[in-house]
Formats: sequence, structure tokens, C-alpha cells
Amino acid sequence: MSTSGVAPRIVGVGGVRQAVADGLVVAWRNLKRIPRIPELALFAVLQSIMFVLLFAFVFGGAIPLPGGGSYREYLMPGIFAQTIAFASATTAIGMCDDIHKGIIDRFRSLPMARSAVLTGRTSSDVVYNGGILIVLMVSGFVVGWRVNTGLLELFAGIALLLAFAFSMSWIGVWLGLSVPSVEVAQQVSFVVIFPITFVSNVFVPLETLPDWLQPFAEWNPVSTLTASLRELWGNPNPFAGDALPSQEPILVTLAWIVVILGVFAPLGVRRYRSMSR
Repeated sequence: MSTSGVAPRIVGVGGVRQAVADGLVVAWRNLKRIPRIPELALFAVLQSIMFVLLFAFVFGGAIPLPGGGSYREYLMPGIFAQTIAFASATTAIGMCDDIHKGIIDRFRSLPMARSAVLTGRTSSDVVYNGGILIVLMVSGFVVGWRVNTGLLELFAGIALLLAFAFSMSWIGVWLGLSVPSVEVAQQVSFVVIFPITFVSNVFVPLETLPDWLQPFAEWNPVSTLTASLRELWGNPNPFAGDALPSQEPILVTLAWIVVILGVFAPLGVRRYRSMSR
């Protein structure tokens, strides 16, 4: 990687202002990889579209919704939430790849804020996932998904998705700095994330799950995010239980974002600092 585009903008390591500027440079560097390696975004989009098509047209007719409603409108918020949950895998693989290519060591040799590597990675991955969301929303509109409320609720849902993506990317930072190879990062990410997204309300109503599994699925952050989007956008949202996640999914999702950031951001920073010693 050429550092010619980075060095001219670096004037020091002190102060929040300089750290933000350094983080933006690193974020721009990460985003510039997308046009150079379009397969990264292409296959991420295709994977999500595949889930849409499979469940909307193959399984959708076999999954009735309690109280009725369009299954496709029920499905799409879950697809958005599932895609955002995989943000941690994208970040983990990117961080691990940079480490093994020596790019992180090259950043350390530059007069730049140490925090810029982590903030740049997480910020660029939020923008990356935002682009994928746009494509998915267009795809959802084609198959029958609609926002039945208003523009304010639409943008509130998008903001919630991006905030969740930011928190998940910090899980990816910690994971990418902790595993020995890109292959391990990919496998661990999918082993952890797939059960979380499937043991949830993404594809089926929670009341169809076994009784012993329902509490876990109800408190699952992917479930609360999905329920929040359905509530904001006026899409079918069955299973209104007495527990807090069913009554106040937006509040619980915001709490999950704070908890995830509070746990994994310090862990990621500590892991990065330990590698710099």
C-alpha cells in the first residue's frame, strides 16, 4: 500500500482534532479498496439478496404470520438486521488481513494517532454497510417491502441500523486482532453470528420457537433490532409479549448498542495497545 496519500496530512499525534483527521484518512484508505476489489461488496450483497429470494419465494408461503400480514414486509427488516450483524465479520477479516500484510506496522511507523487505525476501520465499515443497505432496500422494494409510516421513521430506522453496525464493528476489531489468520477470523465470525441471526425473529415469529428457546431469542440483539425496525416502519411485528424486549424493542436495542460498545471497544483498544509494545 502506498502511504503517499497519508503522510502529507499528518502533522502531529496530539489532540482530538488531529486524531479525528488521522482516522478520516485511514477510513478513506479503507473505502478506496472497494472499487479496487468490487467482489467484496458484490458477494456481500448477493448473499443477502439470496436470503431474500429464498425465504420470500421458496419458504415464505409455508410461514404464516400470526394475525396475518405480508411475509415479505415481515422479512425485510430481519434481512437488514442480519446483514448489519455480519458487520463484525467484515471488520474482523479486514483487521486480520491488514495485520498479516504488515499494513498495521507501517501505520505505526507514521507520525499519526494510534487510535486512527481502529476508528478509521470502524467508520469505513459503517459507510460500507450503509451502501449495502441501500442496495438491499431497493431489492426489498422490488419484492414487495414497503415503509408504511413516514420519512422520519424511515431515517430513524436507518440510523439505528448504522449505530448497531458501528457497535458490531468493534466486536470485529477485537476478534480480528485476536485470531491468528484471516481464515480463522472468517470461520469464527460465521460460527458465532449465524446462530444469533437464526435463533431470532428474523425469519420466523418467536412464538413458533420452542418454549425454552424463546427467552434467548427475545433478548437476542438481532431480534430487538428487527422488532424495532418493524415497529418504526409499520411492518408486521407479531409476538407482543410482556417482557421488555417485546414492549420496548427500540430502548433495548439502544441499550445493547451501549453495552456492546462499552465491552468491546475497550477490549479492542487494549488488544491493539498490547500489540504495539
